[in-house]
This record gives sequence, structure tokens and C-alpha cells, in this order.
Amino acid sequence: MNHWLMKSEPGEVSVDDVIAMPGATVAWFGVRNYRARNYMRDGMKVGDPVLFYHSSCPEPGVAGIAEVASTAYPDDTQFDPQSKYFDPKATQETPRWMLVDVRVTRKTRLVPLAEMREGKALANMIVLQRGNRLSITPVTAAEYKAILKLAT
Repeated sequence: MNHWLMKSEPGEVSVDDVIAMPGATVAWFGVRNYRARNYMRDGMKVGDPVLFYHSSCPEPGVAGIAEVASTAYPDDTQFDPQSKYFDPKATQETPRWMLVDVRVTRKTRLVPLAEMREGKALANMIVLQRGNRLSITPVTAAEYKAILKLAT
């Protein structure tokens, strides 16, 4: 089983938004980075634990616990010319961008980025590395447990 951290801008989709959705599940649309796409397409399995991370906001950090709720499938926004995620090189026959559904299992207290940086158990966590801009990153089981401990 793999563990993941998935970033979302709360102005676009927050933990509270997902909790309000049917089944507390959202399609993780709009990813336009090949490495992040490959994590969803090749690495994620239904049931994998996810740290739901709020980014690009006044106080970024882990805001909830979730799980991968589907296998990867094409992101329809790549085909919509009206979408900011439109990709003119993508076709229905050869989609370039994939997504998975993510189900929030519980909201947590916000574990801010600054607090995460203080934890020695999290020193090697990818999201804490300078220059990291990936919206989806793998997390070790130990890092996941350390965040759970901080979130309670």
C-alpha cells in the first residue's frame, strides 16, 4: 500500500467542499504535471491513504485524511476548449491526462506547513523540500503516521 499527499487550493476544492459532495468524493482534475499524472496512473490503488493538503492559501497544510476511491481514468477537462485545463494535443483516443477519485474520510485540525517543518520524523518529506512544486507526492508510512499524530 502506498501513501500520498495531494495538494488542492481551497479556493477551488477544499476538504469542506469534498465533505459536502455526494459520497464525500471528488475527481482530482486539472493535474498537468507528468510525474503527478504518473503517480495517479501507475502508482495509486483504490484504498491508498491520502493526506489532503491545502496549498496556495494564507496557511497551507494538511487539512484532512482521504483515500484513493477509483483507478485512474481520463480527465475530461483536457478535452473541453472552455476549460483552463484544456490540452489541444489530447484526444479521446489518446488522452494525456488522468485523474483518480478521492474520498475524504475525515477533516482534521489544520497541520500547518510550519509545524510540519519542525518535526524530525518529517525532515525528508518531499512536500517540505525546497523547490518542490508537485501537487501529488508519495509519503512514507512513517511520515503518514507522524502527520496523523500531529493532526489529533
